[in-house]
Amino acid sequence: MNSITHSRSFGTRGRLGYATHDARRRRRSVVPIDVSTVQAELERRVGHDLFMHLETTTGSYTALGPEKRTPVIAFVRNAPVRPERGSITGPGPYRVGLKLPSGGWIYAEGLTDFEVSERDELLLAGHDAEGNITVALQLSAQPFRE
Repeated sequence: MNSITHSRSFGTRGRLGYATHDARRRRRSVVPIDVSTVQAELERRVGHDLFMHLETTTGSYTALGPEKRTPVIAFVRNAPVRPERGSITGPGPYRVGLKLPSGGWIYAEGLTDFEVSERDELLLAGHDAEGNITVALQLSAQPFRE
C-alpha cells in the first residue's frame, strides 16, 4: 500500500508527510474539519516560531488513470514561519491562510480533514472523492521528523 492512497490517517513520513502504519504503531484517524476548532488551533499558534510542511500533489495515480496526466507536485518541509494571523475560510473544502510579518501569505486550499497530533502538530489535509491525499498543511513548534 502506498502512502498516497492509504486510509485517512496521518503518520510522520512519506508522501505528503505521511507514512503507512504497521501493527506496532497506534493508528490515529483524522476527522472532518470543524471550522471553529481549526480556527482556535490556528489562533493558538499565531505569533510563535513554527515549522511548516506544505505539500500538494495530483499524485502518481494521475499518471496511471484514464487521463494519463503528468503529476503536479509542490513540496516545502520544515520551513520556519511566524504567522501574525491565521484563518480558515470556505464552505468546505476549506482554505487556510497564514499571514506573514513581511505582508506575504501562505495558503492551502482544498482541505477536508484535520488532527492535532500527540506532538501538538496541527495536521490539515485535503482528500479527493476516492480518499487520496491531495494537499497537506502542517504546523509544529518542533521540526517535523525526516
